[in-house]
Amino acid sequence: MAIAQLSTRYPPAPGGVERHVQEISVRLARRGRAVTVYTSRLKREFPWEPLPANFVEPPTPPGLTVQRLPAWTLPGELHYPFFRGLYRRLQTDRPDLLHVHTYGTNHAAVARRYHRQVGVPYVLTAHYHPIWSIYGGRLRHGIRRFYDRRLAAPIVGDAARLIVQTQEEERLIRANGFPLPRVEVIPPGYTPAPAPPADPEAFRRTFQINGPFVLFVGRLASNKGLIALVDGFADLARHDASAYLVLVGADGGEQARVEQRVRDLGLAGRVRLTGFVQDEGLLAAGFREARLFALPSQYEAFGLVLLEALAQGTPVIASRVGGIPEVIEDGRSGRLIPPEDAVALAGAFRDLWEDDAVRQRWGAYGRDVVVPRYQWDRVVDRLDAVYSEVLAR
Repeated sequence: MAIAQLSTRYPPAPGGVERHVQEISVRLARRGRAVTVYTSRLKREFPWEPLPANFVEPPTPPGLTVQRLPAWTLPGELHYPFFRGLYRRLQTDRPDLLHVHTYGTNHAAVARRYHRQVGVPYVLTAHYHPIWSIYGGRLRHGIRRFYDRRLAAPIVGDAARLIVQTQEEERLIRANGFPLPRVEVIPPGYTPAPAPPADPEAFRRTFQINGPFVLFVGRLASNKGLIALVDGFADLARHDASAYLVLVGADGGEQARVEQRVRDLGLAGRVRLTGFVQDEGLLAAGFREARLFALPSQYEAFGLVLLEALAQGTPVIASRVGGIPEVIEDGRSGRLIPPEDAVALAGAFRDLWEDDAVRQRWGAYGRDVVVPRYQWDRVVDRLDAVYSEVLAR
C-alpha cells in the first residue's frame, strides 16, 4: 500500500498538525507501508518564513520519503499557500491513497481533482477551525465564509472518509450544512518528550525566572487569548510579588500586541517571552517546573500541548471550547473557564496558586490517567483499518 500524506508543513517546522503527520507517517512506514509526505519548504506561515536555504532533510526510516515542494501564497489577507507541481508529482508517483491534512487548504482541492480524474481515493483529516478562530481580519473571514458556503462541500463530500479528533469538531463541521462522508473520530496521540535535565531548575536558570511561574506554550497568535492571559496574570502579580508569566512560542502575529500590553500594565520584569524552544528536554523541564499551565484560547481542535503539560504532572487552566473539554476533566486534571476571560483566569490563578494539594492531585491524575489514553500506535491502528476499508471498496 503506497500512501501519500499531504500537509502544508512538516517538521522541523513546528506545530501540532506537523507533529501529527510525522508521528503517523513514521509508524506507518515501520509497519511496512510505503509512505510519501508531500509538503512545502515552509517553516511557518505568519510571518512567511521558509526553511533555511541550506536545510538538509533529516534521515527517515525505511519506507518513508519526504518531498518538499516550492510554495507560494497570495498577499495579505488573501494568504493561501499553493504547492508548485503537486498534481504532476502525484501523477508521476501514483500512490494508492491520499491522506489530506487540514480543511480548506489548496492541497485538499488538488487531492479531489486527482481523485476525480484518476480515481485514487482520499481521506481528509480536518484539523478544523471555525471562522471566528482563524487568523486575520474581516476580509479573511469573509473569504473563509465564501469557501464554507460555495467550495467546501464537494471537496469534503468526495472524501472517502472525514477524520476528526473530537465530537465537537464533527459538530462544528456539520454546522456548515453540507453533506459529509462517513466520519471517523480518531483522537491524536501523545509524543513523550525527552527526559528533562536532572537540574530541577534547568528551565528557570536558562530563562532567568526567579520565582514560581504560569506557563503558556504555543504560537503567539490572535486566537490564543494572550491579552486576556496577561490581564489575568496582572491580578496574580499584585497578590504575589514573586510570580512570573512565561510565554513560549514563535510569533504568530500577536507578539507586538502582547509586549505592548505587558508594558502598559507595568509587568515588563515579570513576563518572559522566550521565543520557540527547540530543545524538547528543556521544554519538558518548563512544563515540569511550572506551577500552572494556561491555555485560554478562543478555540482548539484538540490541544496536544495540554497532554504535554499533564505528562509532567502540571495541572492546566484552559478554555471550555473545541475539543478541550473532551481532554480535560474539570476539577480532576484542570480548570475549564470561558475563552479569553481575564476575570475567570484571575480567579482560577488565585484559587490554585497556593493550593499545593489540589495542584498535585490534579497533576497526578492527568499524568497517570489522562495521558495514557492517547497513544500514537492506537491512532495508526485506526488509520490502517480506514485505509484498508477504503481501498477494499
